[in-house]
Amino acid sequence: MISFLTQPQNLLSIIVGLLVFATLFTLLSPMAGGAKLERRMKAVGQRREELKRRSRQALASGQGGLRQTDEGFQKDIVERLNLSKLLEDPKVVDKLAQAGFRGPKPLNRFYFFRFASPFIFLAIAAFYLFVFNDFGLPVMLRVTAVMTAAVIGFYAPNIYLANRIAKRQQSIMEAFPDALDLLLICVESGMSIEQAIMKVSQEIGPSSIDLAEELSLLSAELSYLPERRQAYESLAKRTNHPGIKSVTTAMVQAEQYGTPLGTALRTMAKENRELRMSAAEKKAAALPAKLTVPMILFFLPVLFVVILGPAIINIQDTMKSSGG
Repeated sequence: MISFLTQPQNLLSIIVGLLVFATLFTLLSPMAGGAKLERRMKAVGQRREELKRRSRQALASGQGGLRQTDEGFQKDIVERLNLSKLLEDPKVVDKLAQAGFRGPKPLNRFYFFRFASPFIFLAIAAFYLFVFNDFGLPVMLRVTAVMTAAVIGFYAPNIYLANRIAKRQQSIMEAFPDALDLLLICVESGMSIEQAIMKVSQEIGPSSIDLAEELSLLSAELSYLPERRQAYESLAKRTNHPGIKSVTTAMVQAEQYGTPLGTALRTMAKENRELRMSAAEKKAAALPAKLTVPMILFFLPVLFVVILGPAIINIQDTMKSSGG
């Protein structure tokens, strides 16, 4: 096994196999969207029941606030090493909420992996470069590579979190204008805002699981938080998108000043459709520049082979016949 892993060709084959598996997983993952939607809606339903239960307990005991607990080994390590102070980040809670992670357990897990990832990356790189295969590199260059792996491990949790936030925001904003249109129809038909939001969360699930989850959580918070404004502000903070922030501001003002909610929703739906269209136009405008390098590396060589290949074969045949 060691000799197999130390061969660069075998290592390259393993990497190619992993990339092929990742590609197939990406292409086939949308087929499991229904099961994922049901699982996440079930989790939101459990969150709703927990809010209801804790709200009743708070009212019965005269205490306020809803707080979750975490009793894992990661929490023990974070508390014993005081990682929340050592690796303190004032925006980490908001970032975790934007990525879809709520409660103290993801926070402890983030701090744990941010502390452990540099050592894990360092150990793997050192074990491979100093035990398996040194690739003929000098000692100082291998030490530099190991330290670079440790630095990458330190920033790896933040990179993963940023990618998760970007994908989640994209999924939400692709379906948000349609959700506003559905919400407008439900409100103008006579539904209350809580019923309308719950209905839209059920209908928008096939288009965006993340948006359905956020709307279901918004409906739960509207029912059990002491102020409805807190629920709208929480939605804006969890999504961190200017379009949703403007919508939540309009809904808060509509409830505060009694202005028609339907007019505000119609205007906000139009603005969010324009934002979605401008984002699509921006991606389309950047596409030619992004395709330049793939065209040079992959398309042009194949095109040259297809065009010049028959001509070269004919020239070789002519030269053979003339020489014979």
